[in-house]
Amino acid sequence: MSQPGVAESIRQRMGECSPAERKVARVLLASYPSAGFETVARLAERSGVSGPTVVRFVTRLGYTGFPDFQRALREDLDERSASPSTIYARGEVPGDPRVDLVERAAEIAVGTLQRTFERLVPHDLDRSIALLADARRVFVAGGRYSGLLGQLLAQHLQQLRPGVSVLASEPSARAAQAADLTRHDLLVVFDYRRYEPHLLALAAQAHRDHLPVILFTDAWLSPIASDADVVLPSETAAPSPFDALTPVLALVETVVAGVLERLGSVATDRMAATDRVADELGLY
Repeated sequence: MSQPGVAESIRQRMGECSPAERKVARVLLASYPSAGFETVARLAERSGVSGPTVVRFVTRLGYTGFPDFQRALREDLDERSASPSTIYARGEVPGDPRVDLVERAAEIAVGTLQRTFERLVPHDLDRSIALLADARRVFVAGGRYSGLLGQLLAQHLQQLRPGVSVLASEPSARAAQAADLTRHDLLVVFDYRRYEPHLLALAAQAHRDHLPVILFTDAWLSPIASDADVVLPSETAAPSPFDALTPVLALVETVVAGVLERLGSVATDRMAATDRVADELGLY
């Protein structure tokens, strides 16, 4: 079974920490990964805790000490920036190539989905559903591949509630949409390893403007996690060197189901009205 990235491990274990240890966790996540490469003394100073508290925190995460934690950080950085060609060259594609492809792919897919849902924090799921149901407007943005899943989320939400849009890819149109965002709106971002700077800039602006942000990302956590109100990570193992999108799709479908349940008759009435209009216009 694959292990979550360092940032995701920190996020998952915060509830088990003492108040002082949580201060260390927040500093690490807010300036990830650079804060983790500072000395124990410097990290303790930034966190407002003692040096032994920093060491206790990384020990709680399962590391033998601070050098071991920094070693894991370096490995994490390698994974966060790995391209499909790098993964293939390393021979890191999961599964035994001697096993039939169908059997191998099925085993990997089932395991990836299972780990994604095992590591899903119920509070984060509930918070994302509430934000998606209650925000005045919802704007969705994604990357080269993950943007397809963002479009799918938006299309489902448009059936359930008004005011849902995908941010335009054309620069001037996107700039105009971003300029119109207010704290009553919601930004949903899909960002996976080899993270995209334009998405980070967009989320940072939203955070500065006190706009809530939901992030769909991988187990290594996009840098956007520092600015996000909710983080929904997923596993990425696949029978090829390309990161799996199936777990992301499963999370999207789960969130959509939750929004439908939360909105109830408001959503079902809108779905019925949309079907009537589509029939009248001959769209379906």
